[in-house]
Parts: sequence; C-alpha cells; structure tokens
Amino acid sequence: MYFGVLGPLVVRTDAGAPVSVPDTKVRTLLLDLLVHRGHPVSADRLIEDLWGDRPPRNATGTLQARISQLRTALDRAEAGSRALVAHGPAGYTLTADVVDSNIFEQLVSAGRLREALDLWRGPAYADVPDHEFARATRDRLEEARLTATEALLEQTDDALPELTELVRRHPLRERLRALHMRALYRTGRHDEALRSYDELRRMLADELGVDPGPELVDLHAAVLRHDPSLQPSRLPAPLNDLIGRTEAVHEAQRLLTTNRLLTLVGPGGVGKTRLALELGRNHAGDVRLVELAPLKQDDVLEALAAALDLRDESTNLLPRLVESLSTRQLLLILDNCEHLDIADLVRRLLAAAPGLRVLATSREPLGLPGERLLDVPPLELHAAADLFAARAGVNDSEAVKAICRRLDGIPLALELAATRVRALGVQGLADRLHDRFRLLSGGRGVPERQRTLRATIDWSWDLLDPEERAMLRRLAVHAGTFSLEAATEVSRLPDAVLLALVDKSLVAVSAERYRLLESVAAYSLERLAEAGEEAETRQHHAEYYLELAQRAEEQLRGPEQRTWLRRLDQEAANFRTALDAAPQLSLKLVNALAWYWYLRGRLGEARRSIAAALAVPGQDPADRAAATVWQVGMTATDAKGTNLTETTEETLAQYDVPARALWFLTTTQWAYGDRDVLMGRIDRAIEAFTADGDRWGLAAALSTRAQLNIVHADLDAMRRDGHRSLELFDELGDDWGRLQATYSLIVAAEVSGDYPTAEGYLSEAVQQAEELGLWTEVSFRTSGLGRLAFLTGDYARADALHERARRLAIEQSNKSAEEYAEVGLGLSARHQGRLDDAEAHFTKWLAWLAQVGGTPGIAFILAQLGFIAEQRGDFTRAQALHQQGYEAAQQVGDERAIALALEGLAGAAEDPDRARRLLAEAEALRAKVGAPLPPAERFDVERITSRARRRPSTGSP
Repeated sequence: MYFGVLGPLVVRTDAGAPVSVPDTKVRTLLLDLLVHRGHPVSADRLIEDLWGDRPPRNATGTLQARISQLRTALDRAEAGSRALVAHGPAGYTLTADVVDSNIFEQLVSAGRLREALDLWRGPAYADVPDHEFARATRDRLEEARLTATEALLEQTDDALPELTELVRRHPLRERLRALHMRALYRTGRHDEALRSYDELRRMLADELGVDPGPELVDLHAAVLRHDPSLQPSRLPAPLNDLIGRTEAVHEAQRLLTTNRLLTLVGPGGVGKTRLALELGRNHAGDVRLVELAPLKQDDVLEALAAALDLRDESTNLLPRLVESLSTRQLLLILDNCEHLDIADLVRRLLAAAPGLRVLATSREPLGLPGERLLDVPPLELHAAADLFAARAGVNDSEAVKAICRRLDGIPLALELAATRVRALGVQGLADRLHDRFRLLSGGRGVPERQRTLRATIDWSWDLLDPEERAMLRRLAVHAGTFSLEAATEVSRLPDAVLLALVDKSLVAVSAERYRLLESVAAYSLERLAEAGEEAETRQHHAEYYLELAQRAEEQLRGPEQRTWLRRLDQEAANFRTALDAAPQLSLKLVNALAWYWYLRGRLGEARRSIAAALAVPGQDPADRAAATVWQVGMTATDAKGTNLTETTEETLAQYDVPARALWFLTTTQWAYGDRDVLMGRIDRAIEAFTADGDRWGLAAALSTRAQLNIVHADLDAMRRDGHRSLELFDELGDDWGRLQATYSLIVAAEVSGDYPTAEGYLSEAVQQAEELGLWTEVSFRTSGLGRLAFLTGDYARADALHERARRLAIEQSNKSAEEYAEVGLGLSARHQGRLDDAEAHFTKWLAWLAQVGGTPGIAFILAQLGFIAEQRGDFTRAQALHQQGYEAAQQVGDERAIALALEGLAGAAEDPDRARRLLAEAEALRAKVGAPLPPAERFDVERITSRARRRPSTGSP
C-alpha cells in the first residue's frame, strides 16, 4: 500500500485505487504512526498526540476503537492490509514500505532532483500543521525539500522568478540568497544583486547579530568587481558527449596553462571546434567565442567587438579593442581561422593584453612566435567505434570497426554515417561504404581524409529527396546561425524539410538556432552554384533580412525591445551578408538597421555600412536622404565636438527631413553643440510630433529638451519635460526611452538635494540598462549611484561604485563613461584628504576633454584642481586654475559652473572681503537659476567661508 504525506494525506492500494480513511482522528492517528513508521508508539503517547490535555473519559478504549477503524479501512481497500498496523508490548507499529517521503529521499540521494520534487503536493504532513508529534519530521522534510530545490535551481538557467519567491519566504537562507544574487547578476540586474546582499547583511545583523558567511562575502566581492566567471557560459551547448578526446583535452589544458596562444590544427571535420568548445566550457574564467567561418576579412574586428560586448563607436576599432582587452582576464576562442589573415591582429592583441589567452582552430598554423600547436588527429579505432556506436545506438562490433576504418576515424564522417543505421543496419551500411569509396580511392591532389569526407557528404546527399537537397543547398547562403523562419522563407520550402535534415545530422540545432557544419556548408554552396540558384537564393536571403530589419525597427521602440535586440544580435552576420549580396537593397537595409546599431553602440559599423550603401548609385532619393541623416547623427555621437553643428545645418537645408530625423540630429549633439540652435531644432520637432500624433517621437524629443535645459539648470523645465517623457515612454513600454527620460529627473533631484528620488531613478535605470545589455549606460548610471554615495558621505561605497563603473567603461572603451567615473573617484579622494590621488584622477582627462570639445568638463576639472592647490596652500596656482575655469564656464554659459568658479576664486583670494563678495555673487547666481547648493555640496563653500571669517579685512577693493 502507498502512503503520501508530502501534502494532504493520500492512501492508495498497490493497484493505485484510492483508500478512504474516515474521521479526522483516524487520519491523525495514521499520520502519527507514519511519522514513527517501523517503530512502536505507546498508547499513552498516541493519546496525548491525538487529544492533548483533554483526553476522552475512556481514553484507552477510544484509542482502540480508532485503531480498529483504521485497520478496517485498510483491509476493506486491500484484503490483509489490517496487518500493517501491529500491536506489541511497546505499542502500535505501522509497517509500510511505500511512503512518498521515503521515495523522495531516495531520489534525492540518486541525484534525481526533479523527480523527487515532483512528489510534493503541498507542505509535508499538511493535515496536522499544529500537532507537535509531526513537527521534527515535517521540519526535516521541508529542509530536505528546500535543499533539493536549491540544488536543482543551481542547475537551471531561467530560475529567477522562483528564486525571488523563495528568498521572500526564506530571507535569511544564505545559499538561496547566493543563488538569487547569481541569477540577478546573470540577467543583467547587477545593482539588484548588490541590494539583495545588503538586505541579507542587515537582516542577519539585526535578527541574529552575525555577518554573512565567507562564500557569500566572496560572491558579493565578485559582483562588485564584475567578475566574468559569474556569467553563464556564452558558448553553444553541446548536443552530446565528447568521445575519444580525453587525452587531447588534458594536453590542451596543460598547454593553455603555460602558453598564451594555442592553435588546434587538423583537417576539416576532425573535431577541432568541438574540442575547442569543450576546453572553453572547462575554463574557469571569462570565455568569448568568435566564429570566423562566415566572415570576410573586413568583418573580423566588428565580430570581435560584438563578442566582447564592446560599443563600436570609433572609426578606428582596433585601438579600442586593444584597450578593452588590456584589463581583462579572458580566453578568446577564434574558430576556423584558415581563410582569413588574422595573425597580425592576434599578435597585437596578445602584446597589449597580458591577461589574454587565445585558442585558435585552423587547418594550418597562424605562424606567430610563441604559438603552440596541438594536432587534432582522427580518432583511433576504439574511440571511433565508441563514437559511432553511441551516435547510431548500436553495440560495438566488427562491422562497426570496419565502418570506422573506411571513414578514417573522422568524427564528422562518423556522425553522418551513423544516421543511416536505422535505414540500412550496420552491415548494410558497411557494404555500401565499401562499394562507394572504392570508386573514389584513385583521386589525385586531394588528401585521402578530405576525399573520404567529401565522399561521405556525397553519399548523404544522394540519399536525400529533391526537397531536402534544395533546402540544404539554399541554407548555404546563411552566415553563422539562422532561425527556422529564416530557413523556410529563404528556401521557399516548408519547415518539415529542415527538421528532416536535422534528423540526418546535416543541420545542427542549439537553443532554437540552426547552422550548417563547416564542411557541409562549403559542399552545399557548391551544389547551389551547380543548380544555378545562387543569385536567386541570395536575393531571397537579402529580402528576408530586409523585411526582418524593417519589422524589428518599430518593435525596438516598445515593450518587445529586449526580445528584438537579442534577435537582431543573433542575426548580425546575416545582415552583413545581405548588405554585400544585394547592393540595390543596401540603403533600405541600413536605414532599417540604423536604430538597432545606435542602441547597441555599433556606431562604427553603422557609419561604414551607410557609407558603402550611399556609394551605390541609382537608389531611391528618400532612402539616400534618410541614410545621410543617420550618417551625420552617428558621426556626431562619436565626435562629441561642436564642429558638426554647421554640417548638420547643411544636411537639414539639403533634405526635407522628417521630425524623427530632426530629433536624432539634435539628441546626438545635445551635450556638445550650440544650445540655442539645438533648442530651436527640438522645439520644431516637438511641434511636428504633436501635430502628427507621434507619441514615441514626442517622448524622445521631450527627453532631449529636458537634457538641453540641464546647461542652465532650469529645474522646472527639466522636471516638466522629463516627467511627461517618462509618462509617454511608460505607456509605450520602451525601456531605452525610460533611461533617457529619467536622466534629467536624476540631475534635477541631485541638484536640489533630493537624493532618495535620484537614487530611486538611478537604481531602476541601472536595472533597465543591464537587462537591455547597454553596458555604457550601466557605467554612467553606476557612477551616478557612486556620486550619491559620495554626497551622503559613504566614501567606501562611492569608491566601489565608481571603480566598478570605471572598469565597465574601460571594457566598453568608452572614454566619456570612464572620465565620469574617474572624476567621481577624484572627488571622493579630495574630500578624504588624498590630494595627490585626486590630482592624478583629474589631470589625466584635460587633454582628452580639449580634444572632444568638452568645455563643461574642462571647467569642472579646473575648479577641482584649483581647490586642490588651495587646500595645499598654493593660492597663486589656485587663482590661475580657477580663473581658467571661470573663462571656460563663461564660454559655456552655465550659471552653476560660473558659480563654482567664483567659489574657487573666493578660496584663492587672500583678502577675506573679496572672498566674501565672490561667495555672495556665486550664491546669488545659484539662487537666480533656482539651484542653491544643497547641504551635502557645501564642503568647499563652508571651508572658504570659515577661513574668510577668521582672517582680518585688508580693506582692499
């Protein structure tokens, strides 16, 4: 008989029929006996458990009556079962072998966690929640359930919702909290992960008087330093086990430990890629994969930038790649190098990045000094037989060995041949291979292994029906991976044909993305040309990806933004292929992709692609106008200087651009261009969006106007436009838009000293940016959180946040974000009295700011350097620096920057009367723009005011 206690009581016969146990007391009695299953329970104990301190008048007789009722219920359901409840000198004993709690514990011990947890139907011993006799057993089972759940969730990728609920129910459980932090981190919600730790730390201190354990402390430190080992693997998941390469894996790991460049060499189909991916999965640190097979020489840098999550802003991408890698500990896998000239690139990256190791796969060495080679040979006979037997689902035999010998132990050939065992049997397959390859054995000029591999694909091809052949050859126009939808649309064939090719191991699938193996792709492309279909199929490919990009463009401005960003990320190689294959569609395609490129920071790729498209004659004038606008805007975003205002005005005069283009040309220059010109443009755009009923355009333009008002600290205008923009973007569900709208609201809250509001917006912005994968935005907003920590006097947190933001900015090779973070570190150092450190943080950015036209930043840094000189007592230098800062602030016209310079000049003034006049002038200027200094920012003013009061007046004017 089966008893269930993991939830409400369940009793079933061996045949599965339900057993009715009448009366609440009888069910409680049964549960008591189940708690002590196999051990006697005295009558006195049972009476106390059932009735407590209010037993019936004839307690023993009543208990015996309940025992009789239980036996009768069991026996009625299954004859002879009354014997399960036995009586002896020590009391009553239930002998039951099948209890779900026992089965649960056995499954957990066997590692079958999902099956074990599926047994639970509710709380253990749910019928007796308040009975003391079940408490210890119930607690033990619930603890085991929670432990098993943790172990299962540790193996699950998408477990955040369940972990969030479990943490809510068990807030002090450290292992659960660690899993929750990891899940938050892996979904891009890094700041939430840190807050989860802080919440636990406070609760442990308040309720238990203890600190988090060492494992959680280490995890917290790893999150702070953005440790790449916390991320889930970026490598494609293997479809099956790696067989026959144990020694090769060990040798390759040994070589990678002592060498920074290892190249796996061997013929096509021998398994170099599979071995490299296994090494990557076994690597303890950050691993990035660049699949070079679908790329041309000009695509390599962009693909590498994408693999590193690097914003492609610069016209010269290589220095930014070098800079990004210079601080990373990374294993970079470069797969299928033989058709590209990448040796010099690899040499430069390794020379500049001491933490970088490169694992390459190629049919020939790269030819670099220090390169170690590991030959990947075909499998030896026993390993080949193991592989073939495993893939075909058969036992090893002489026929299997014969097949392996004829296929030279090449894994790809074995994989392909194994798919035919179901149709032909092992012996039938062996017979056909013998006949087939005897005809091919006399070829000249081609290595035997490659002839054999080609013959295997030939033979697989011959076994396909006409539709399958058409699908396979048409799939060859795809670059890298592709979706089921793309395969069917480009091939003009039903999806069942593709799935049949998957079954035949000619198409690989992982995470709903499909791809052709390298050798199969090359073979299929030849067949496509032979069929005379290449031009037509490439046209279909370009048309499909144009339609996909156009469909995505509006989806990137709404609630599906994250989904479509990820989807377009997956199709990057196919978009490049489409641009090359169909020049006549290139302007339409770059216009459709431009917003995606902008969101992802792929500005260099955008400029290059748009320039190439504009060079193609005979395209639509409207498409040409739109592409020109995108090109100017992308250039403005990268240049950051004021010199593009004239170029932009020429573009506007030449083309009748729509309102969204007018907005884009404005927002890409808001921080550096002529404010009056930009304000005029944005007002025109807002008027047009309002007239057209374009809510997205209106939301975007309002956020830009709010940002333009930051220069003069018009807090009312910033809040008014920012709130309306945020309201519209909330209605549209556009997370990128929310990021833009909250920027001015954050600045307004900080300027007015409303730090809780600013922190709320910033924390939400960090989460949104992380979820979207906009890592430069994450850096900026993390610096914003660091500034708030600095303003509230938490210098340790401020430094940790600014350092994290700085590292992110360096990884992204984004100078603006890096400068913002390092200025934060400089402010904190100065306020802590570490003047040398502060000076080093500030000084290094003056030349760069001058180069990009960052006059506001120059004014601010000159003020900080002036304060440092004044704090050291060097008033002459302080006076000179503050005067330069004052002139720069006047040039910008920012009243707050002018006030800061006046405060600095007051500190450098030897005459206390002059100091007081300058301070009063600064205060009046701040009051005029409605932005008086909040208490947290009065550090320098109070220092200078106090000194001026202590010094006697000189009477000078």
